Amino acid sequence: MNRSYKFAIIGCGQIAARHAEQIKKNGQLIAVCDIAKEKADLFSKRYSANVYCEIDDLLEKEKEIDIISVCTPNGLHAVHSIKSLGAGKHVLCEKPMAINSTDARQMIETEKLTGKKLFVVKQNRYNPPVVLVKQLIDEKKLGKVFNFQLNCFWNRPVSYYNSSWKGTQKMDGGILFTQFSHFIDLLYWLLGNVSTANGVRKNFMHKGCIEFEDTGVAFIEMNNGAVGTVNYTINSTAKNMEGSLTLFGEKGTVKIGGQYLNELEYFSVEGEPRPLLPESMPANQYGFYEGSMSNHDKVYKHLIKALADPSHVFINSEDTLKTIEIIEKIYDSSPLLS
Repeated sequence: MNRSYKFAIIGCGQIAARHAEQIKKNGQLIAVCDIAKEKADLFSKRYSANVYCEIDDLLEKEKEIDIISVCTPNGLHAVHSIKSLGAGKHVLCEKPMAINSTDARQMIETEKLTGKKLFVVKQNRYNPPVVLVKQLIDEKKLGKVFNFQLNCFWNRPVSYYNSSWKGTQKMDGGILFTQFSHFIDLLYWLLGNVSTANGVRKNFMHKGCIEFEDTGVAFIEMNNGAVGTVNYTINSTAKNMEGSLTLFGEKGTVKIGGQYLNELEYFSVEGEPRPLLPESMPANQYGFYEGSMSNHDKVYKHLIKALADPSHVFINSEDTLKTIEIIEKIYDSSPLLS
């Protein structure tokens, strides 16, 4: 019989509800923590969890907790994960792992020093068309991939940033971190690391409410020689338009598309019939906007397996550091133009 793990959630915002529902299915939610007590109280009533407003109080008093799910603003992921690991807890951290590689490396160093595990949510790896394309690449059925196109066309209105940590350089980090880090993760997962990047960024429609770009274009060369573009914006009118990745290989061309990398839009691979794929999960709903696919059920399933069996392949911290480094490389090479 599987062990029943005891969890805590730090940060009781909208994504935390996804975690709480999966924790209920895979273990026991012992405690929740948020500096806004009213948010923590709502979770407490729903899940019969103890309430804390300070992470230090939680870590001091809740000794029996095995795993902490970090769902706080991006800029706090590192400090909260490091504190949790240092207190002897495993950590499941929401994306992005951190908003700079220095913090991400400190997280990994703490993981190694404490012997506890640090995992990061990368749920788009479980989208059915993404799983298919990963298998095609691993089995060499696309041959050498020559070029690619990554499109991230979403909508985030000015109201999304009102009275929020979102939009700030210190806590948000930029739209490649908050909206599109899953897309960059898949670029790395499928094609490997980035060799060079050159791009440009502009803020067209969010002046005065965000401290970075709302649109960017980057030309990328991968270590394996593949070249392509990353074209991203949060200015799609009224709703999210597209999240897609097209790969052109010597033996095949495929496009994972839809709004959230959730549809197999194009498939032409030598000797391979077009597959029938299971339906993707719906997107995360946040009131007036949508996020990525809701695959947190699979994330928690693999988390439990990985803790029980260290040989089980799950998204590790070294992998997710690569996403941060790639985003930094794109940003460092992309001046923000007025």
